[in-house]
Amino acid sequence: MRISRTDTCARPVERTAQGCANGAAPPLPAASALARPASALRHAASGAAALALALFLALPLAPGLAFAAAGGEDDPAAAEGAADAQDATAADDAVSLAADGTAASLDGSPFSLEGFSRSQVGSNSDIGGAYAGYRYLVSDEPGSLAVIAAEGLTVVYVPVEVAQAVGFDAGSSESRSFLKRLLVALDTRNSKGGATLSTEGEWLFTSGTELVQDGVAYRFDQELKPGEFYACVIGEDGSDVTVASNPAHVRLSHADFATLALAADVEVVGAATGLAALGEFLGGIDLSPLWVTLKTTLTAIVFIFILGLAAAYFSLRIPARAQDIADSIFTIPMVLPPTVCGFLLLLAFGKNTGVGQWFIDIGFPLIFSWQATVIAAVVVAFPLMYRSARGAFENLDPNMLDAARTLGWSNAKIFFKLMLPLSWSSIAAGTVLSFARALGEFGATLFLAGNYLGITRTIPIAIYFEWMNGNTDVAIFWTIVIMLFSFVVILFINLWGRRTTKYRRRAEV
Repeated sequence: MRISRTDTCARPVERTAQGCANGAAPPLPAASALARPASALRHAASGAAALALALFLALPLAPGLAFAAAGGEDDPAAAEGAADAQDATAADDAVSLAADGTAASLDGSPFSLEGFSRSQVGSNSDIGGAYAGYRYLVSDEPGSLAVIAAEGLTVVYVPVEVAQAVGFDAGSSESRSFLKRLLVALDTRNSKGGATLSTEGEWLFTSGTELVQDGVAYRFDQELKPGEFYACVIGEDGSDVTVASNPAHVRLSHADFATLALAADVEVVGAATGLAALGEFLGGIDLSPLWVTLKTTLTAIVFIFILGLAAAYFSLRIPARAQDIADSIFTIPMVLPPTVCGFLLLLAFGKNTGVGQWFIDIGFPLIFSWQATVIAAVVVAFPLMYRSARGAFENLDPNMLDAARTLGWSNAKIFFKLMLPLSWSSIAAGTVLSFARALGEFGATLFLAGNYLGITRTIPIAIYFEWMNGNTDVAIFWTIVIMLFSFVVILFINLWGRRTTKYRRRAEV
């Protein structure tokens, strides 16, 4: 069915026989947007919640006909639209959202939404050698409510049978407002940082399976594959409207799908609050990044400690000019961006190098494995251990070391019995700092080890990807965890430094 938009009821409307039989309702203007309320989980994680205001205006829905924004000062439809806008200016506290964001109800509404899902991207490939348009997979059966969001335009499809079954009245501004508020609230709840529905711009509601607007056809309940029903967007001439050069180009944002049901048949269980919300939030956290981080850091610190001490000791036993070169090599990972270190490690241990290929041949591919997280942490944190140990060794009295040699002490005995105990406070501080640096390593680890849950995903990587995926609550949780670890590390350094310098304060007294 193809339907063209009309500005007023009095103007002619092109429609099929079915559309004429169904009749038409006057169009209404669109209005403003709903601000996203903060989730209860974020309230539990961060201890604060944002207060949201919602502004809504509903558009009419009539069987077989699409309605668009229209009307001027003398348009009778405009007065009815103004009443919708007035309703939308109040805070939308009446909308109740399910904890999982799949259902919503509204006080006074005879219908609710359930089974809500959001598709951020669709597919533009051919099916059976024919182009069906840019499509979103909706369900395995027809009859679902579908929303296609584009820049400046929102198209909503509600099947006639569904509207009649739940008591949706297209001629009632209140009924239209209920539906619009439910859609915007659920879409905002599930946006995860993406674009959200906005009441600004043009909204079109239709119960027909095809709506044509400005040369673009919006098609619904299209069974393009057996048992797969799609919502499609295609040029009226069959062209690809997602191409910028197309005169009918439309910039698609996302699509939403839901089931419109009687309010009495939908149970909306809201999110828990207070301690219950905190317990529910913590119970849903995947703690694998914590264990991967601790395992990686504890393993790395062993190598960092041994290699740092060895490098500091032997760099002092080579000629002065060679010391400068060695010191530059050992220190450079500290000044290079972590991503550069990770890229160089990827080049060194990748499958195109002899070392990387050797590991692959023995059945132990190095990159994108847990061992790669250890290597990245060692390389990035090693300079802190090296610089601390070398500074401590340089401050030792060389005459004391020479005196030990005259007593027949070997170099190994001098190192373990004299140099190491006298330098222990600085070495311990360097060890703790290296541990903290390895704990927070991100760039080199992501380059060399990737992001594999339970294998290479450390806490810093988890923070980044949880935030990118819109899971801000989880990102805040891991941020708090890493801050607590850092606090403990700094506190340990301060307490250790005070303990190891206690003899100096006694001497001053």
